[in-house]
Amino acid sequence: MEWSIQQIARSAGTTSRTLRHYDAVGLLRPSRVGHGGIRYYDEHALVRLQRILLLRELGLGLAAISEALDGQRDAAAALHTHLELLEQERERLGRRIESVRKTLARMKGGEPLMPEEALDGFDHTRYKDEVIERWGRDAFERGDRWWRSLTEDDKKSFQQRQIDITTDYARAHRAGLAPDSDEVLAITRRHYEWVCGGWQGRRPSAEQFAGLGQMYVDDPRFTATYDRYGEGTAAFVRDAMSAYAEREL
Repeated sequence: MEWSIQQIARSAGTTSRTLRHYDAVGLLRPSRVGHGGIRYYDEHALVRLQRILLLRELGLGLAAISEALDGQRDAAAALHTHLELLEQERERLGRRIESVRKTLARMKGGEPLMPEEALDGFDHTRYKDEVIERWGRDAFERGDRWWRSLTEDDKKSFQQRQIDITTDYARAHRAGLAPDSDEVLAITRRHYEWVCGGWQGRRPSAEQFAGLGQMYVDDPRFTATYDRYGEGTAAFVRDAMSAYAEREL
């Protein structure tokens, strides 16, 4: 089966102009161009568009989406990954919605608020299973104890350091600096020390630090977070971390 560009645009809630732009940048080619230059899309193109829209919702720019799609040829495997991310987000949002409902009900009824209800869906432990799978239960428990031991001011300071570092990475990227330049390596050195803080003073090896940088690109959630500061920032950070690992660790 195939559908015209107008049908696809209407179903996707986008515009024909957007789809033509995707074609122009090589992100989504029509399966054929018919009489009068009308573009048509088959099922393969439909699946690719679905993946594009999913990644757009995660905050990725077009260049990052193109790289992600080209790097994962198996569409079914990619969609399984998207589905897992969406289900995690649905579960998290569901908890937040229920949390707000309970808070409103207690406020209207004059009942005291319960922290475990009011803050459900906002805790860092929602990534517990993923951290355990990647780095082991001991790593999660150490990190959890460390984070809970911090004061609120300490937590805000730690988070602000990460924001400052990412902002400086993005500024360097926009300025056209090389990831292995002295200026960028100075930023990456701050990044490495920040990671050491999160690892409770343990110092990642070159392989671990470079692997962390690769995860910033492989995991759409991290990519979306970094690329909010400018498209391509996640890949720039990865390259800077790789260069730092090779030269300094």
